[in-house]
Amino acid sequence: MERIVKSILLGLLLLTSCTPVYSAGEQLSLSTLITSQNVHFESCTKVFNTDNISLFYLTLAAINANRFTVDEIQSKSGYILFTAVNKKFLAMVSNVNTNQGLVRITPADNNYYFQPGIVLNIFKYIELNLDKKPEEVSLY
Repeated sequence: MERIVKSILLGLLLLTSCTPVYSAGEQLSLSTLITSQNVHFESCTKVFNTDNISLFYLTLAAINANRFTVDEIQSKSGYILFTAVNKKFLAMVSNVNTNQGLVRITPADNNYYFQPGIVLNIFKYIELNLDKKPEEVSLY
Protein backbone atom coordinates (compact mmCIF):
# COMPACT_ATOMS: atom_id res chain seq x y z
CA MET A 1 0.00 0.00 0.00
CA GLU A 2 2.80 2.38 0.92
CA ARG A 3 4.49 1.68 -2.41
CA ILE A 4 1.29 2.55 -4.34
CA VAL A 5 0.93 5.83 -2.45
CA LYS A 6 4.58 6.71 -3.20
CA SER A 7 4.15 6.02 -6.94
CA ILE A 8 0.94 8.11 -7.05
CA LEU A 9 2.70 11.01 -5.32
CA LEU A 10 5.68 10.68 -7.66
CA GLY A 11 3.34 10.70 -10.68
CA LEU A 12 1.55 13.81 -9.40
CA LEU A 13 4.89 15.50 -8.78
CA LEU A 14 6.01 14.77 -12.34
CA LEU A 15 2.72 16.01 -13.79
CA THR A 16 2.83 19.29 -11.91
CA SER A 17 6.48 19.90 -12.80
CA CYS A 18 5.75 19.48 -16.53
CA THR A 19 2.69 21.73 -16.57
CA PRO A 20 3.58 25.29 -17.60
CA VAL A 21 2.60 27.95 -15.13
CA TYR A 22 1.44 31.28 -16.52
CA SER A 23 0.78 34.42 -14.64
CA ALA A 24 -2.46 36.29 -15.25
CA GLY A 25 -0.55 38.90 -17.26
CA GLU A 26 0.95 36.32 -19.62
CA GLN A 27 -2.41 34.70 -20.31
CA LEU A 28 -3.93 38.10 -20.96
CA SER A 29 -1.06 39.00 -23.26
CA LEU A 30 -1.43 35.80 -25.27
CA SER A 31 -5.17 36.24 -25.64
CA THR A 32 -4.82 39.86 -26.74
CA LEU A 33 -2.52 38.77 -29.58
CA ILE A 34 -5.10 36.37 -31.04
CA THR A 35 -8.27 38.30 -30.26
CA SER A 36 -9.56 40.74 -32.88
CA GLN A 37 -9.36 44.35 -31.72
CA ASN A 38 -8.78 47.84 -33.05
CA VAL A 39 -5.10 48.16 -33.91
CA HIS A 40 -3.39 51.56 -34.05
CA PHE A 41 -1.81 52.52 -37.36
CA GLU A 42 1.47 53.34 -35.59
CA SER A 43 1.89 49.73 -34.45
CA CYS A 44 1.71 48.55 -38.09
CA THR A 45 4.94 50.34 -39.05
CA LYS A 46 8.48 49.52 -37.99
CA VAL A 47 11.99 50.61 -39.03
CA PHE A 48 14.74 47.97 -39.18
CA ASN A 49 18.50 48.38 -39.42
CA THR A 50 18.96 46.71 -42.80
CA ASP A 51 18.66 47.71 -46.43
CA ASN A 52 15.26 47.55 -48.10
CA ILE A 53 16.14 44.64 -50.43
CA SER A 54 17.12 42.36 -47.55
CA LEU A 55 14.10 43.60 -45.63
CA PHE A 56 11.79 42.72 -48.53
CA TYR A 57 13.03 39.12 -48.58
CA LEU A 58 12.90 38.89 -44.78
CA THR A 59 9.30 40.12 -44.85
CA LEU A 60 8.40 37.56 -47.49
CA ALA A 61 10.08 34.83 -45.43
CA ALA A 62 8.21 35.98 -42.31
CA ILE A 63 4.87 35.81 -44.10
CA ASN A 64 5.73 32.32 -45.32
CA ALA A 65 6.97 31.19 -41.89
CA ASN A 66 3.68 32.26 -40.31
CA ARG A 67 1.85 30.15 -42.94
CA PHE A 68 -0.01 33.08 -44.43
CA THR A 69 -0.97 32.90 -48.10
CA VAL A 70 0.97 35.14 -50.47
CA ASP A 71 -1.43 36.48 -53.10
CA GLU A 72 0.78 38.87 -55.03
CA ILE A 73 4.38 40.09 -55.00
CA GLN A 74 5.76 43.25 -56.61
CA SER A 75 9.46 43.29 -55.83
CA LYS A 76 10.22 46.46 -57.79
CA SER A 77 7.71 48.56 -55.86
CA GLY A 78 8.31 46.59 -52.65
CA TYR A 79 4.87 45.30 -51.77
CA ILE A 80 3.45 41.94 -50.83
CA LEU A 81 -0.28 41.23 -50.74
CA PHE A 82 -1.10 38.31 -48.45
CA THR A 83 -4.04 36.70 -46.67
CA ALA A 84 -4.04 35.93 -42.95
CA VAL A 85 -7.07 34.68 -41.04
CA ASN A 86 -9.37 35.29 -44.03
CA LYS A 87 -8.29 38.94 -44.26
CA LYS A 88 -6.05 40.53 -46.89
CA PHE A 89 -3.03 42.59 -45.82
CA LEU A 90 -0.55 44.71 -47.71
CA ALA A 91 3.10 44.68 -46.63
CA MET A 92 5.04 47.64 -48.02
CA VAL A 93 8.82 47.76 -47.76
CA SER A 94 10.56 51.06 -48.41
CA ASN A 95 13.92 52.71 -47.93
CA VAL A 96 14.52 55.10 -45.03
CA ASN A 97 18.21 55.58 -45.82
CA THR A 98 21.04 53.34 -47.05
CA ASN A 99 21.20 51.37 -43.80
CA GLN A 100 17.56 51.33 -42.74
CA GLY A 101 14.35 50.03 -44.22
CA LEU A 102 10.72 50.43 -43.20
CA VAL A 103 7.98 47.78 -43.17
CA ARG A 104 4.34 48.84 -43.07
CA ILE A 105 1.67 46.12 -42.80
CA THR A 106 -1.86 47.39 -43.26
CA PRO A 107 -5.20 45.71 -43.92
CA ALA A 108 -6.18 45.95 -47.59
CA ASP A 109 -9.72 47.07 -46.72
CA ASN A 110 -8.52 49.79 -44.26
CA ASN A 111 -10.47 48.12 -41.45
CA TYR A 112 -8.01 48.05 -38.54
CA TYR A 113 -10.07 45.57 -36.52
CA PHE A 114 -7.93 42.41 -36.61
CA GLN A 115 -5.61 40.26 -34.50
CA PRO A 116 -2.48 42.29 -33.66
CA GLY A 117 -0.42 39.10 -33.51
CA ILE A 118 -0.44 38.97 -37.31
CA VAL A 119 1.70 42.10 -37.56
CA LEU A 120 3.72 41.50 -34.39
CA ASN A 121 4.71 37.96 -35.42
CA ILE A 122 6.03 39.21 -38.75
CA PHE A 123 8.03 41.96 -37.03
CA LYS A 124 9.39 39.48 -34.46
CA TYR A 125 10.49 37.07 -37.21
CA ILE A 126 12.31 39.88 -39.03
CA GLU A 127 14.06 40.98 -35.81
CA LEU A 128 15.20 37.44 -35.05
CA ASN A 129 16.58 36.90 -38.56
CA LEU A 130 18.17 40.29 -39.31
CA ASP A 131 21.66 38.80 -39.32
CA LYS A 132 20.67 36.21 -41.97
CA LYS A 133 20.93 38.25 -45.14
CA PRO A 134 19.80 36.72 -48.44
CA GLU A 135 22.63 35.73 -50.74
CA GLU A 136 22.86 34.85 -54.39
CA VAL A 137 23.32 31.16 -55.07
CA SER A 138 24.68 30.04 -58.42
CA LEU A 139 23.25 26.91 -59.97
CA TYR A 140 26.44 25.92 -61.78
